[in-house]
Amino acid sequence: MAKRKSKFVCQSCGYETPKWMGRCPGCNEWNTLVEEVVKTTATRGNWASSPQSTHKPERISQIKSQDEPRIKTKMGELNRVLGGGIVAGSLVLIGGDPGIGKSTLLLQVSSQLASSGLDILYISGEESTRQTKLRADRLGIAADQLYVLSETNLVDIANQIDALKPSFVVIDSIQTVYKEEVTSAPGSVSQVRECTSELMRIAKQNNIPIFIVGHVTKEGSIAGPRLLEHMVDAVLYFEGERHHTFRILRGVKNRFGSTNEMGIFEMKEEGLAEVLNPSEIFLEERSQGVAGSTIVASMEGTRPVLVEIQALISPTSFGNPRRMATGIDHNRVPLLMAVLEKRVGLMLQNQDAYVKVAGGVKLDEPAIDLAVAISIASSFRDQTPNPDDVLIGEVGLTGEVRRVSRIDQRVQEAAKLGFKRAIIPKKNMDGWNPPKSLEVIGVQSVQEAIRVTLGT
Repeated sequence: MAKRKSKFVCQSCGYETPKWMGRCPGCNEWNTLVEEVVKTTATRGNWASSPQSTHKPERISQIKSQDEPRIKTKMGELNRVLGGGIVAGSLVLIGGDPGIGKSTLLLQVSSQLASSGLDILYISGEESTRQTKLRADRLGIAADQLYVLSETNLVDIANQIDALKPSFVVIDSIQTVYKEEVTSAPGSVSQVRECTSELMRIAKQNNIPIFIVGHVTKEGSIAGPRLLEHMVDAVLYFEGERHHTFRILRGVKNRFGSTNEMGIFEMKEEGLAEVLNPSEIFLEERSQGVAGSTIVASMEGTRPVLVEIQALISPTSFGNPRRMATGIDHNRVPLLMAVLEKRVGLMLQNQDAYVKVAGGVKLDEPAIDLAVAISIASSFRDQTPNPDDVLIGEVGLTGEVRRVSRIDQRVQEAAKLGFKRAIIPKKNMDGWNPPKSLEVIGVQSVQEAIRVTLGT
């Protein structure tokens, strides 16, 4: 006989407790515990009477391996982030801020796949079919094999997938889908967990790739339990500044490819367009002949990207100087300023520092340290660096410039865009042939790099 009992579940982290508490012990958030009714069935635990599984363990050496066929989209940037295309039977989660372009991207991909002869099912729980049609008209989408459904009941969604047997499915969004057996409201931890588990079963059994859209919290993480990201095969974040037209699709998790890939799009009136050469886009408004501006060659997955780093150093008006950073980890700015003060002798302790990566892109690799340090030193001394220089290298606490990976690809990208000189770690000088049109200079310390770039 079924018994009913209630539990309290945190809507931020999924922590469960039999009684209500004002503060969640799991994530320390206030007023996030919500009561949910759970049905339990009293059964006897008799393992001997349970049916035996038909699956038996196999030797890994005897399992036949084969390349999984991938569905290629017409967006090369999306294919790169996914590891070469969409894998059949995969479950992919896309998250991003409201209005960033998640639905636009998936509707464009659905149209491209439908125009190639595949049956595509686009399920929207937030818009009616007429509203989706209005957005499709604005994007110029009119594919006969693109089917649109406005539904939030998971049972009806599963029945429509089983009846149509599409080649690709989009769920927009997972927070609107509900399962009748779960008593909590749509978007709760239990509903998101159960609905995602059922969609994963549908994707694996029918070998259908399913893309689900996930809302994000004010901290930028995907709403719902962290278990949601563990269940899916790939997690993609759609990023971008609201005041910039560029959007960045970044892979956070991918079972079928690299997690460091980045795809860049530009939002236009007719939808999202690929940016095939992002380095030219990020450098088109570059400031030349101005102190505090340097160029760095950063690796985003397998692609080198040249970005401008700007620094502004000015005397402080407060007791404690300000340290602000946009596009890089704000903790790296005071660290590099401490290295410049201790190893180079720049008195920065009474200076405000503002560091920015131009173009709205975010960089998190250590190879940008040298460019940030030279930008700070350039602005402090009010000396303009050579505009034809590109700087690459990691800076240690003792002031040394350490080697970085894939130096040849970074320098090749700089040479392709017309730069004349590259300042790189001296340990990276051997083992590769630099391009003839570009001079490569190896440095061992930040002081030596400042002497080469600023002339002092």
